[in-house]
Amino acid sequence: MNALEIQERVIEVLKTVFDPEIPINIYDLGLIYRIELSDDNHELAVDMTLTAPNCPAADFIMEDVRQKLEAIDGIEKVELNLVFEPEWNKDMMTDEAKLELGFL
Repeated sequence: MNALEIQERVIEVLKTVFDPEIPINIYDLGLIYRIELSDDNHELAVDMTLTAPNCPAADFIMEDVRQKLEAIDGIEKVELNLVFEPEWNKDMMTDEAKLELGFL
């Protein structure tokens, strides 16, 4: 797979991870801040956040993300970083997520 195909696959996979308290995937919620592939396309770095720093499902969500990203063909290493800058807010959600949650 080339870099674009891997990037698309990463996004596809991230859209299968849900916060158990919110019926929207973490990608559409705007929790993914950065997706970066190494030059050889074998290492993946992802910066993500949570809807709240004290999210009770944090460990579950992070482990789900890690396992699913590591299962992508060609990815040999995943660096998953939990960040809280910038602080997440509902404006980071896709229009589809806002509509689903009644914000539009």
